[in-house]
Amino acid sequence: MRKKAQQEAEQPVIRNTRYNEGTDSLVFALGGLGEVGKNMYCIQHQDEIIVIDAGVRFPEENLLGVDYVIPDYTYLIRNASKIKALIITHGHEDHIGGIPFFLRVVRIEKIYAPRFACALINRKLEERKMTKRTTLVEINADSKIQTQHFTVGFFNVIHSIPDSLGLYIKTPNGSIVETGDFKFDLTPVGINADYQKMAFIGSTGVTLLLSDSTNSEVEDFSISEKEVATQILDITKNVKGRLIIAAFASNLHRIVQILQAAIACGRKVIVFGRSMENIVDIGQQLGHIKIDKRHFLAPEDLDHIAADRVCILCTGSQGEPLAALSRIANGSHRHIKIYPGDTVVFSSSPIPGNATSINKTVNSLTRAGANVMTNSVFSSLHTTGHASREEQKLMLQLIKPKYFMPMHGEYKMLKMHKNTAIETGMKAENIFVLSNGDALVLRNEEVFNADVKIITDDIYVDGNDSSGLSTAVIKDRKILADNGMVSVIVTIDSRYNKILCRPSIVSRGFVFIKESQSLLKEAELVVYDALRKTMANKTTFSELKNCIKNALEPYLFEKTKRNPIIIPVILNMKAASVPNYRAAKMKGELSPSGR
Repeated sequence: MRKKAQQEAEQPVIRNTRYNEGTDSLVFALGGLGEVGKNMYCIQHQDEIIVIDAGVRFPEENLLGVDYVIPDYTYLIRNASKIKALIITHGHEDHIGGIPFFLRVVRIEKIYAPRFACALINRKLEERKMTKRTTLVEINADSKIQTQHFTVGFFNVIHSIPDSLGLYIKTPNGSIVETGDFKFDLTPVGINADYQKMAFIGSTGVTLLLSDSTNSEVEDFSISEKEVATQILDITKNVKGRLIIAAFASNLHRIVQILQAAIACGRKVIVFGRSMENIVDIGQQLGHIKIDKRHFLAPEDLDHIAADRVCILCTGSQGEPLAALSRIANGSHRHIKIYPGDTVVFSSSPIPGNATSINKTVNSLTRAGANVMTNSVFSSLHTTGHASREEQKLMLQLIKPKYFMPMHGEYKMLKMHKNTAIETGMKAENIFVLSNGDALVLRNEEVFNADVKIITDDIYVDGNDSSGLSTAVIKDRKILADNGMVSVIVTIDSRYNKILCRPSIVSRGFVFIKESQSLLKEAELVVYDALRKTMANKTTFSELKNCIKNALEPYLFEKTKRNPIIIPVILNMKAASVPNYRAAKMKGELSPSGR
């Protein structure tokens, strides 16, 4: 009994409260909780909403043909007149990738973003001819955004991309700090974090902290970017042949280190991969990359320079099939072939789920004769841009929040971040592990679980379609991938309500036809019997199609335990179609072809 009572005492008390739209402030996420990516956080008070970030998530392997996953914007569409600002913390795709899709459904007058993110967003909007849909406003750590109910300030944080900001938001019911993506690096490349400003904000009393949880499972401090730079410089000095380095295109600090190491070792640089070329171009325009153009090569120059004087910087560190490195590995790149003596360096760590693709690329490169180097305990070729557990503790100690909501991470990451906060002295009942659509109420500097649930879901983007209509198409693709397709072809004469011959069944991806002839013949008889009963009375093409599906689906599942997509095809005698075409078309029973 004593043990049970102790366990009950350790359980946090969930305090639900009714949301008062007139006086309370509301905090919720449309993306970023229970997942890595698709970040979108909202703060609302009366008739004002501030939106923080508008990202995408890249699809898992089972989402066939999906290009991006974005949040469901329904709530913001319905409350579009209340949106006073879209504020961007930094320029990674999981924070800015959804902006073009968001702008299609909601009019945003101004997007506030730091300098490097502004350049990336502007290029993204130019490609889609959407620059006139909004105004980009550049912000930095000294900027201030004022609305009727909100005051927003900023502070510098360290991340793997320049100009990354955290937010300090004053609401009528208390103050909120949103860290964005961050880490602490005591020997940083670029601008240092605003430790003093963070500590000052913490000393004023912060009601609620929203903090990055991505690396909650990683202990200790992450290694410094300068340590990675030293390792890359050593490799560049010692490699005798061509050097090919694959990295995340968005990690500009790493790209700068690679370029500087190549120049220091007398190598010319050539850049491959559209996203890498864009980042290098923008980095040069904004002054982050201060390397003269004479140090860069054009593709046609590769055949006229010694191998030990070349450094190739490319995309494909995650084994993406269409990225430059994958095409180099499989021999389909039009400018580069792997030769024995080439050295390929993966300056990255595998994103969960990408290990198989990376191993495939590594094996192809090795088979072609390249020496492949990947990040490991023996070589510091990559460091993360997200805070590890000790760095998360430091942020908690600097901000000293009264309440805490872990964000930006899968559920396990959020849960572990909660445990980390408890280690620093926070009460368990003051920490909220939420899902997308859950909401918190701020009232007089107190925080409660709200009794409201915001509409939220994953919307699949297939090509340029972000309407959500592709979701049904994706489901069909999954059924096709798992169970295949069965097409039933039936020939009838609608004049006499008669089947002219036994149905014919064609299968793709369902069963091996040569070994399943008896199954398909029996299936044809099942359909034939069902159609004869249906056509004993007057019927329509739509009813015939439903008859075919209703008869065949249970039969095939009983025999195979699988549910393929069933496509009925009804062929009507031409002599029957022509006289009755106009009447049938008016009733909606015939397609224009008369079938």
